[in-house]
Amino acid sequence: MPNKDEIFENELFTLTDEEGNESQFEMLGSIELDGKNYVALVPTEGDQDEYVILKLEYDENDGEVLVTIDDDEEFDKVADEFEDAFMGEFDCDENGFSVEDDEEDSDEEDEQDEE
Repeated sequence: MPNKDEIFENELFTLTDEEGNESQFEMLGSIELDGKNYVALVPTEGDQDEYVILKLEYDENDGEVLVTIDDDEEFDKVADEFEDAFMGEFDCDENGFSVEDDEEDSDEEDEQDEE
């Protein structure tokens, strides 16, 4: 399970699809699962309601390459891990992802307790 430092690293990636189109993504987090590394990325423009999960592999020159996860069972397992990690860290609503402020939540609870 990723720790808080691994969940929101603010790294930007430029990904190129099969047709040569480039898109910017921001890293939401990374995890290691079953000896493999995965990253969750959200687009910096356009539809930010969903994130992309990719697997980190190495090419013949030991360069890092992000690839799609073709195995449905592997993808579901990784997606479940990311969702568990993100539940407490991000507020997912119609406005996209935002980091939750635990201090603000606890202040609201204190105000309710005082009433």
